[in-house]
Amino acid sequence: MAQMSGILKHKQSKGHNLPLRSYDLKAMRIAKFVFRCVLVSPLFVVPSVSQQVAFTFDDLPSHGDLPPGQTRMDVAESIVRTLKEQHMPPVYGFINAAKLKDRPDDIEVLKAWRAGGDLLGSHTYSHPSLNDLTPAEFEAEIAANEPVLSKLMMGQDWHWFRYPFLLEGNAPEKRHAVRAYLQENGYQIAQVSLDFEDYLWNAPYARCVAKKDAQSIAALRASYLATADQYITVFRDLTHTLYGRDIAYVLLLHIGAFDAKMLPDLIGLFRKRGFTFITLPEAMKDPVYREDPDLAPKYEGAFQEQVAGTRHIKFPPNSKPYKELEAACR
Repeated sequence: MAQMSGILKHKQSKGHNLPLRSYDLKAMRIAKFVFRCVLVSPLFVVPSVSQQVAFTFDDLPSHGDLPPGQTRMDVAESIVRTLKEQHMPPVYGFINAAKLKDRPDDIEVLKAWRAGGDLLGSHTYSHPSLNDLTPAEFEAEIAANEPVLSKLMMGQDWHWFRYPFLLEGNAPEKRHAVRAYLQENGYQIAQVSLDFEDYLWNAPYARCVAKKDAQSIAALRASYLATADQYITVFRDLTHTLYGRDIAYVLLLHIGAFDAKMLPDLIGLFRKRGFTFITLPEAMKDPVYREDPDLAPKYEGAFQEQVAGTRHIKFPPNSKPYKELEAACR
């Protein structure tokens, strides 16, 4: 695992203009000797600067299949409880308010999210791809999400927007038009800079719970954490290639049943990898996010993938257990 090198800062203070006694000189020699040891001895290596990450969740109030006996409220309450127990900073969840048309009671999920001290942003009204809409149609989707956001956020900042599928349009004109609309209406784009397709595990988990297959559930847990761990390395490697340093990362998750089950372990993994946790607005202050890759790709991609595309840099080798997940508990 690549790590940021620590920087040892040696500060000197001005002394008084008094003659040095012999024990002063001796103390200075000892201090210089210790300082040299610090520089050369692995026992005194200064710890590297901690990586930072903001957790975020998409598709509120509901995402993916549910295991038998579990409700959307169960999922939300589990996530909110874990975030609180793990002393996480407030987390943004991105909503699709159209889901409330068929399941109006799911407004309670959003209320529970807010009651836990977490925040809401926009993921469009019904989660369409900008590739399939005109800019005007897509902008109407953004506007339609606003009444629910405004009501539930009660004066707090809900002007954070995440594109469905991370797609900013398959034509430059679309990309530019929607970005201009967002800026004119006070939105900031909630970029994604860490993603391991966490949603892939939710449907297999629901099937395995239905079959009461504990062994398969254990295998899902192992592959979820292994894939997350792999993609921490993949995105850090790409980030170091692009910028020569770590950035303040933004992790994409979904409000799914297996995501809720795995959240304590996932937070533990990030802590083990040296991460500390920050809010989305804090992460987005990193100057790298001011860059607009200005790509109109056909397929989705995280922020660094877009930047790498403009610089003709390949995405690092990676893998996901697609076949195993599709076959699990069939």
